This record gives sequence, structure tokens and C-alpha cells, in this order.
Amino acid sequence: MILRVKNTIDEKKANELGKELDAFVVKYDGSLLLVTPTKLKEVSEKHKEFVSESFVFNDDIQLASKKFIPHTREIKISDNISIGGKTNNTVVITGPCSVESEEQIEQSAQLCVKLGVQIIRAGCFKPRTSPYSFQGMGLEGLKLLDKMRSKYGLKVISEVRDSTHVQDIIQYSDIVQIGAKSMYDHGILKACAKTNKPVLLKRGFGTTLQEFVQSAEFILSGGNENVILCERGIRTFETKTRFTLDLCGVAWLKEHTNLPIILDPSHAIGYAYGVPDLTRACMAMGCDGLLIETHPNPSVAKSDASQQLNFDQFTKLYESLKSIATAVNKNII
Repeated sequence: MILRVKNTIDEKKANELGKELDAFVVKYDGSLLLVTPTKLKEVSEKHKEFVSESFVFNDDIQLASKKFIPHTREIKISDNISIGGKTNNTVVITGPCSVESEEQIEQSAQLCVKLGVQIIRAGCFKPRTSPYSFQGMGLEGLKLLDKMRSKYGLKVISEVRDSTHVQDIIQYSDIVQIGAKSMYDHGILKACAKTNKPVLLKRGFGTTLQEFVQSAEFILSGGNENVILCERGIRTFETKTRFTLDLCGVAWLKEHTNLPIILDPSHAIGYAYGVPDLTRACMAMGCDGLLIETHPNPSVAKSDASQQLNFDQFTKLYESLKSIATAVNKNII
């Protein structure tokens, strides 16, 4: 249950009520909220005098539910970049899987500037399946991204691998990415809850929609309103593709949650040949953003070489999205 306390109640009193009700105290839209376990279905007589409005839920999707906020939240990345809300924007984000060198990431930044893409993505701390795979340049890679941000005016998204370097990612990135392998990492979730920096939360490849959104609730209930969901494919019985992009799940998320949704076709299929068609399908769904991997020369990429588009492929894809965006009343930014 979510309880909106009356404007006459100060934060000290709200915290006292939170302890009584075993509730999180959250600020939203100028009000203080008490977010209780969903087993609470009605306001007690003792507490009615403090409450102006209440929302009852059947499960622990609460702050992210459209029963609470009936529209999609707008997440501001900068003065001229917003994801979600009433903007009708589809934000295109591109860049390599990993920062590998200054030359490589600068070429990627120049591609973004050439096409008008405003957010560059690249990993510096890579949570790999094999210990023998390239695991990123770490802080050195983050500093290279920061250099590109300053030089080209781009915004940066990069992934946090574990809680030991969350603060580095927050310092050098404009959006903190929590990857599929880290979706359940409570150290990361709770650290991201303590900042107002936008967080892109990727769905774990073996998790249900309920579990996915409940992970977002950890961030929201800790005080950070700026959460973006990312569908990147789930593991099914199919073996011919890397994962299966769950567009049915995306339709459910659009209908039932108030969080913007970005789709990642690159990780879903795992092979460059299928990324353009999948991306166009995502665009047709009217998604809030697209996350697409590109590399100056994918054949020599140190990670995810098979799924990254070269610059010519990405340019052709980017141009093809414009007519689809017009058809579904979206603006590509």
C-alpha cells in the first residue's frame, strides 16, 4: 500500500509513522509517501488522520505501477534530453560493447556526432561469463568516456559490475546501467537508490516481469525516482539465437508500469545480421529508447564481436528508423 501523508505532516513525523507501519518513506511530487508491504490493504483508524490518499496493490509492484502514477515518468538526462513522459521521444543510444582504446572510443563518439546521436554507451567494468574473457579497462576506460563527453558534448551510459565501483560510475556517467547479471545485486540497487542519477535497469535473462519490476522497486523505494527499464532478451528453449527478445513482455510493461522502456536488440539476438530488423520492430512498438552496439571494426572487438554493427550498417539502420518513427508518432533523438 502507498499512503500519501497530509502536507501538514513533517518529515520527522512521517519517519515515525514509517517505523510504525514498517514502511519506506519516499518523497514524490512534493509529497511524502509511506510505502508499506502489500499485505496492508486498508488504513487503520489510528493513522487515518495523517493520510490524504491511499493506493492498494495486489503485489509488490507499487511505485512503478500505473495504478499509482497513470502515465509514463519522464526521466531528464539533460536540459534537452528526456526519456519517457509526454515527450514522444525515442532516444537512440549507441557505442561499442567495451571501451578498448582511446582511438576506438573517439571514432565511436565521432559517429554519434555525425548522426546526431546524443548518448554514447560503452562498458568499462564487464561482468563476463568466462574469467578468460576481456573484462574491461575499468577506471581508465571511464576516464576516456569522460574525455569524449567533454570533447563532443555527449552524454554517457556505462555499466556497473559490482558495488565496489558504483561511485566511479556515478561520477563519470550520466546514466548508470545495471546489467542483466547484476539485476539482483542488492548492493548495487541500494547504492543506486541513494543517488538521483538516472538508472537503466536491464532485465535478467532468467527473470519474470514481476521479478524485473520488483528490482526497480528497490531503487524507487530508496528515493531515486529516475529508473528506466531495459528489455534485452530472455533465455528460452531456442538455441539458434542468443536470447529471445520478449516484445510481449514489453507490451505488458507499457500497459502496467509507469517507467520508460528501452529495448536492446543487440544482446537479444546476439548476431549482427538480425539487429536491424529487430530494431525496426522495437521502433514500431513506440519504445522510449533503443540501445544498439556499434564498433569501428566488429571483427576485432574484444567482447560481443558477433553482435556489433559496423558504422555503415548502423548508419543505414538509423536512417531507416525515421519513417517508422513518423508512423508511430515518435521523435528520434
